[in-house]
Amino acid sequence: MRAVIVALWWLCAVVGAHAADVRVLTIEGAISPATADYAIRGLRQAAEHHDALVVLKLDTPGGLDIAMRRIIREILASPVPVAAFVAPNGARAASAGTYMLYASHIAAMAPATNLGAATPVQIGGGDAAPARGKKDGKSGDAGHDTMKAKQVNDAAAYIRSLAQLRSRNADWAEKAVRESVSLSAAEAKKLDVVDVIAADVPALVKALHGRTVNVLGKDVKLDIEQAPIVAVEPDWRSRVLAIVADPNLALILMMLGIYGLIFEFSNPGYVLPGVAGGICLLLGLFALQMLPINYAGLALIFFGIACIVAEAFVPSFGTLGIGGGIALIAGMVMLMDPDVPGYGVPLPLIVAVGVFSAGLVFATVSLAVRARRRPVVSGREELVGAQGIVVQDGWARVRGELWRVASTAPLAIGQAVRVIRLDGLTLSVEPITSLNKGGGS
Repeated sequence: MRAVIVALWWLCAVVGAHAADVRVLTIEGAISPATADYAIRGLRQAAEHHDALVVLKLDTPGGLDIAMRRIIREILASPVPVAAFVAPNGARAASAGTYMLYASHIAAMAPATNLGAATPVQIGGGDAAPARGKKDGKSGDAGHDTMKAKQVNDAAAYIRSLAQLRSRNADWAEKAVRESVSLSAAEAKKLDVVDVIAADVPALVKALHGRTVNVLGKDVKLDIEQAPIVAVEPDWRSRVLAIVADPNLALILMMLGIYGLIFEFSNPGYVLPGVAGGICLLLGLFALQMLPINYAGLALIFFGIACIVAEAFVPSFGTLGIGGGIALIAGMVMLMDPDVPGYGVPLPLIVAVGVFSAGLVFATVSLAVRARRRPVVSGREELVGAQGIVVQDGWARVRGELWRVASTAPLAIGQAVRVIRLDGLTLSVEPITSLNKGGGS
């Protein structure tokens, strides 16, 4: 019995002593809320599974400041060491990617990669008003962009603090922010910006084995020579967020939603256009709240659509329609900031959506209004104004049917009458000719 217990204890010890995993998270393209969601959940799962190392494989032109800072906060709070690795060959970690690399416990690059160009770009509001200097020029430069200066100073202080935390080249980091300079992998290693140059993830793991890093104030020695490398791809949630947060799709979804609601309000009872339009509009607005939008542009889009709809109800010889189309296109141009990597909307798409939107909305509303103005051709209301023939006392044939009739004037059999109103099942009529013996209508 004792031998069995010892064997079980030894088996549990062997199973519990297996090498922890090296988790690889791949970040490609612009840093977005979907990217942040994927990276943050990956880092938290690594902590839950007690992984030995997390490798953030980067190839990004930059992205949104708010998404980048969420990822960096998670890196700084991670109990698992994080290695930012710019790979594969030809990849880059520009702008937001540079900050993430500086924030990681280990910074690594593959050959033929680069990083830098970390100057922040103002999002969602246009240029700020310039600060005015004295006329002699001694107290500042006229035309200096105050808001831009604030952003640059804030970004420079942020990346310098990250560099000091990880004992990396803080002077070059600040230069990357203020002057938008970049470095190749070899230059970055020479200037103490990165720690390791490796060809791929297995080579990086081999190079980092035995290295000691400081994690949350404690020195941790990496024992990862035999650690399994586990690549974690974005799941369906991250993919859906990435698709919805695409600025082109967000714009199209919002316009489709507006189309559907306008059609439903113009033709109540179809249901499907209203339901589909509501879903599209909500998805579009959800995407826009995650994106760097200009709210003046969004207001112009809604104003343009309102003008186009008003043209159908209040004819203005095209003034409202043309003005609405111009406002619609101008709003789409202003909606997204093209200077933010990965978030510009192509001009051909803007023109196409604007022209199509103006034409479709104007045509739909115009047809609906014309339909409402047409005379009634069926139902009880259609009887008003119809003509008939009195066939007997108190009865007349109208539209091929016998109706009880009432009139303030005397009626004779064969008298032609016109319906002036309906009172329940009785028609109020008036004579329109003298005695007519030609039969009913």
